[in-house]
Amino acid sequence: MAERTDVSLGLAGAGWMASVHAAAASHIPGLRVARVASRTSERATATARLCEAEAVAYATVADGVDGVIVSSPPAQHAEQALAAAAAGAGVLVEKPLCTTLADADALVEAADQGATIAYAENLLHAPAVRTALEHRRPLGPLRALEVRALQPRPSWGDFLSEAWGGGVLFDLGAHPVAVALALAEPARPVEVRAWLEGAADHPVDEHARVEVAFDTGLVAHVTASWRHPDAALWDAQAATDDAVVRIELLPEVRVERNGVVVPLPATPAGVVPQLEELGYLPQLEDFALDLARHRTPRFGASLGRDVLDLTCAAYWSAHRGSAWVELPFAGPRDRPPISLWHHG
Repeated sequence: MAERTDVSLGLAGAGWMASVHAAAASHIPGLRVARVASRTSERATATARLCEAEAVAYATVADGVDGVIVSSPPAQHAEQALAAAAAGAGVLVEKPLCTTLADADALVEAADQGATIAYAENLLHAPAVRTALEHRRPLGPLRALEVRALQPRPSWGDFLSEAWGGGVLFDLGAHPVAVALALAEPARPVEVRAWLEGAADHPVDEHARVEVAFDTGLVAHVTASWRHPDAALWDAQAATDDAVVRIELLPEVRVERNGVVVPLPATPAGVVPQLEELGYLPQLEDFALDLARHRTPRFGASLGRDVLDLTCAAYWSAHRGSAWVELPFAGPRDRPPISLWHHG
């Protein structure tokens, strides 16, 4: 980031993602974490101590700060983001944006009325993805697109509970869905169908295959899985009739165009590579500038709603034997994706 920003932040949520954002903030001149809230005072205090910040209640996390990063459980995102915006703070909301389309609508409406609400899809800020998009845009309509996010089942948190709102497609799948939408632009998705697989020891999906039909005739393939036995594998490939752009993000970062490696920017000195390579540091730099310049975020609540809309339609499809479902989703807006899969 070229300019210094004197910006203060509150963290709504003090788990692993909050620690990632705090680590990114430590590399941005003039940006400081001032307040930390969590479901437990012990966790808020521990994270606040690391940030040299104040541990507070959720109700006051936006007091006196310029922005709030919401990384609590998804069911709390909308309430906390709207409260922070009402208090005059800008908001960066972790993915998934929220658990229901009704809540997503409320966030988009607040943004339309002037609130600064950014959607934390870090991969769209990743240097590899940005570089790949620069090479993809001049190529014209795609004829093939595949995006994958495969990794072992999470052994922490509440990801395997219905209370989270959905399983692998809802949570991990938000990343490949967002990347697929970006690579397909300016094509727009018009239908989706999905195959979801669960497990005997938990109630959510842990393997998802999704097909997304676009208005150009393209059918993209998205896979999200918690069944990958080894290290995470995240990649994407977009092809036209005469060119191919490929992205590898995990376990190593690489971009190719027609099989030729494309140079990527170097990670800044002293920065943990994953903070830069997976887009966390560039994302927070952009958010800091959004706050300092009073500008509209590049990736806002509407993108988060687009991802959730496709996701809800995919769960609805899986309940209906993987039938095609039109987009935008016309089904219930007051229920989380997992309910749409289990109960239709």
